[in-house]
Amino acid sequence: MLTFSLAFASILMLHAGLKPGDNAVDFSLKNVDGTTVSLSDYSDQKGVIVVFTCNPCPFAKAYEQRIIQLHKKYAPEGYPVVAINPNDDQVSPEDTFDKMEARSLESGFPFPYLKDATQEVYQAYGATRTPHIYLLENKGGTFKVAYIGAIDDNAMDASAVSNRYLEDAINSLRAGNQPNPATTKAVGCTIKTRN
Repeated sequence: MLTFSLAFASILMLHAGLKPGDNAVDFSLKNVDGTTVSLSDYSDQKGVIVVFTCNPCPFAKAYEQRIIQLHKKYAPEGYPVVAINPNDDQVSPEDTFDKMEARSLESGFPFPYLKDATQEVYQAYGATRTPHIYLLENKGGTFKVAYIGAIDDNAMDASAVSNRYLEDAINSLRAGNQPNPATTKAVGCTIKTRN
């Protein structure tokens, strides 16, 4: 009975995903340029902005330019963007690897755009939407989750944003503080899976 309970508890933890303060899960995923990119490749950075996103979702499209601008603004400060597409391309044909390559090229992504082909990474993180943000902080070589949630409070109109949650979280880290809030509700499309 105890063994069953422990096993059940570990399954629940697996599906619960990461919380602020947790160690980030490393990954090695194929980038649109054919290389493999790992979280550990960023060990010389202050942090990483992990964005679970995709091609066809209207919310992902609405945030695309903002994500590019975030990378351009914060990568020089030590917080680059790494975008991960978690969608099963059998369910979402717009998210095939070749269409990811085309999207990255058309939009001029200045950051990696990785395919979570096994869907293990988004599940380990606990992402549920596209886009879904995980701001990671490098604490002595170990990446810790500092903030999870939305980029800001207006998905469809960048000019009407009043709360820039992700930027505020990054600025908190740069000032030596923990983000407050550390979580917000991610708004976007559900992640497409066959399960």
